Amino acid sequence: MDIIAYGLWAAAAYKAANNQRKKRGKKTLSIPWAVFFGVFPDLFAFTLPWIFILFGLAAGTINPATIPGPSSQEPPTPQAFPSYIFDLANALYNISHSLVIFGIIFAAIYLVQHRIQWELGAWLLHIFIDIPTHSYTFFPTPALWPISEWKFTHGIAWSTHWFMVVNYSLLIFVYIFLYVKRRHNRAQPST
Repeated sequence: MDIIAYGLWAAAAYKAANNQRKKRGKKTLSIPWAVFFGVFPDLFAFTLPWIFILFGLAAGTINPATIPGPSSQEPPTPQAFPSYIFDLANALYNISHSLVIFGIIFAAIYLVQHRIQWELGAWLLHIFIDIPTHSYTFFPTPALWPISEWKFTHGIAWSTHWFMVVNYSLLIFVYIFLYVKRRHNRAQPST
């Protein structure tokens, strides 16, 4: 899925969670941190490679037409695109999209802070969304890396037009629902 959608799904999920937490008198969760962790796996995997790409474009060593996109076949041919950039993105993607790595970092933060950082759940949400929304042809999600090389091979490519329409339509519906629910809750008299 695209990075904007991850942020929007994380914000919606944590807004809904906060609504429930408020009803129970619990402290609310940080939506900005949830959004950050919702987009973190892709920021981690692609920021440095994109910096290399931008420098390559500026220096004239990379042809813009050769930059692989979501409908490209993985891996791109080395003649068309520098393979070191793809190798770097792939290595960082393996780290940031692994349930194993997520679990280790989640546990380490818990051990250091002695409390659960629920906002990290948006990172987990990102991985679970990625598993069925990436096909084997373009960055399939390495959910069990480094323990296993298994990747879900028959996912729906998130760049498919109908999927993008469904995804953003669902996001619009969810945000309208959250807005209407908030207005309804505000209209209810306090007891």
